[in-house]
Amino acid sequence: MSDLTSAPRRRSRFGLYAVPVAVLIAAVLWSGFWFFAASQVGVQADAWRAQEAKAGRVYDCANRSVAGYPFRLEIRCEQPSVMLVSQTASPQMSFVARLAEILVVAQIYDPKLVIAEFKGPATIAERNAQPTLSVNWRLGRSSVVGLPAVPQRASLVFDDLAIDRTGGPAPTPLMRVNHIELHGRQVEGSAPDNPAIETVLQINGGTLQEVHPLLTQPFNADIHARLNGLKDFSPKPWPDRFREIQAAGGSVEIQQSRIEQGDVLSVAAGTLRLNAQGRIEGELQMTVAGLERVIPALGIDKMLDDGVPQSTLDRVAPGVKSQDISNLFGALDRAIPGLGKVIKQNANAGISAGINSLGTEATLEGKKARSFPLRFADGAVFLGPLKVAQIPPLF
Repeated sequence: MSDLTSAPRRRSRFGLYAVPVAVLIAAVLWSGFWFFAASQVGVQADAWRAQEAKAGRVYDCANRSVAGYPFRLEIRCEQPSVMLVSQTASPQMSFVARLAEILVVAQIYDPKLVIAEFKGPATIAERNAQPTLSVNWRLGRSSVVGLPAVPQRASLVFDDLAIDRTGGPAPTPLMRVNHIELHGRQVEGSAPDNPAIETVLQINGGTLQEVHPLLTQPFNADIHARLNGLKDFSPKPWPDRFREIQAAGGSVEIQQSRIEQGDVLSVAAGTLRLNAQGRIEGELQMTVAGLERVIPALGIDKMLDDGVPQSTLDRVAPGVKSQDISNLFGALDRAIPGLGKVIKQNANAGISAGINSLGTEATLEGKKARSFPLRFADGAVFLGPLKVAQIPPLF
């Protein structure tokens, strides 16, 4: 009778120990897997750095560590830097950007999704020179899906972004943005040897100094575009990438652009390309509501009355010389005393009438508006016959 009762006890005792033993084995195997994956981080990072260096982007990290056990991989890089060589249309120029810290996180069970957080401030300088730009933010984050193969999607987000010019007695504000997002994804179904990229840029509460008077006031922007003409995603200098796009007949399709600034609202769409000299060409069809508020914001009448600095003309009317304008108004005053002054005082009204004559009447979100083309020819930007900007070549 005792033999019949002892067998079940042995079976139950085995079951009692089987579960914790299995858990222990699983924990040991999982730990071994995690530490192996962590050991490969340095190998993969060094291989990626070597590949990027061939494209003129040299990355470095003063102190790298790996943590996150048991379910994450957290790669922390203190005092990271990147040296950009031959990344502009001037191959002899190189820049160095330095950050305080980058934290890269991936779930061990989903390594294709990588999230990075950036800690500022960052500085940008020409090689072997003092920093000329300082960049800071409250929150900086990016995410990439699809690694280590070709990324399928990528995003970059900053809150309270501030860019200042340094090197003088005090920092000079250049850019302020409450919130900015940049998203990109590979178009589904596009060929591997001819991929297309869709991008979205969103800006809330942005201001730019030293670019154009209109941009010094806060604006919001929402721009959707598609890039065609890529050959592949292999690392290479940006000038080489732009040359490939131009040779392939590639283009940037502005599918939707909406910019709002106070009572002024503008939308645009069109296609831009690069010519053989690396300059932008194409046309955008624009519709603007509140155009009458844009002209006074330029302060053209005050500039004419005070004398137009050449630096201002270079921004708002490239190619026009300050001395030529002064000579013109002087000649008008000599011909008919006071005529030059009258024209200066009524400059805004004349320019508004001239721009209105370029376009056609339209309605934009229930507001009266004007539609007109914005042309790009050999890097120059034209509003009708007026040249309003000059964009440098991209290679």
